[in-house]
Amino acid sequence: MNKFPKKIVVASHNLGKVREINALLKKQGIETISLKRFNINEPRETGLTFIENSVLKSKNTSKKTNLIAIADDSGLCIPLINNEPGIYSARWAGRKKDFSIAMNKIEKKMKTICSMTKKDRRAFFVCALSLYFPDNTYKVFEGKVYGHLQFPPRGNNGFGYDPIFVPNGYKKTFGEMTYSFKERISHRAIAFQKLNSYLKKI
Repeated sequence: MNKFPKKIVVASHNLGKVREINALLKKQGIETISLKRFNINEPRETGLTFIENSVLKSKNTSKKTNLIAIADDSGLCIPLINNEPGIYSARWAGRKKDFSIAMNKIEKKMKTICSMTKKDRRAFFVCALSLYFPDNTYKVFEGKVYGHLQFPPRGNNGFGYDPIFVPNGYKKTFGEMTYSFKERISHRAIAFQKLNSYLKKI
C-alpha cells in the first residue's frame, strides 16, 4: 500500500479547479504544489472518457516531477444532446476559455431540437479524480451530481458551466451558491469523499 505524503502536485493550470482541489485537500492536512512551479504543460487530452483523460494528466505530471500527482477531468453532460459537451466541455469554450460562448452554444443547440421543458434540460456533472504515484500505480475516484440547466445563466461564483446548472433538490445554480456550500455537494466533492475514504486506509 502506498504511503501518502503531505505534499502532492496538482496537475492543472485551471485556476478554478486548482482552488477547489487545494481547499479540499487542505482539510486532510495535505499541501499542494502548483504545476507552474515545474513549468510543465498539460498533455493533449486524447482519452475517450473522463477517467482516461484524468489519468493522462496525473501520469504526465508524476513522471516529470517524480512526485505523486492529482488530476481532475470533469465536464457537463446533457442527455438530450448525446451527453455533450462531455469530455469536450472545456473545448466548447474556445481557446480563450470563454464559457459564456459555450453556454450560449448549448442553449441554441437545445432550442433547435426541444421545447426546453425541465425534463429536456436534465444534465449532470462528472468529475474523475486520479492519483498517480511514481511507482506507476494509480487510483481513480469518480463523482457525479445530477440536476437541470437554467437559462439565462445566473450567478458569478464558481467557474465553467456553474451559472447554468441547478443541482437536484436546490433552486440556486452552482454559480449562485457560495464556494463553501458548493464544495459540500458538487461532483468534485463526491469524488473527494471517495478519495478521503481511500486516504483513511493508508
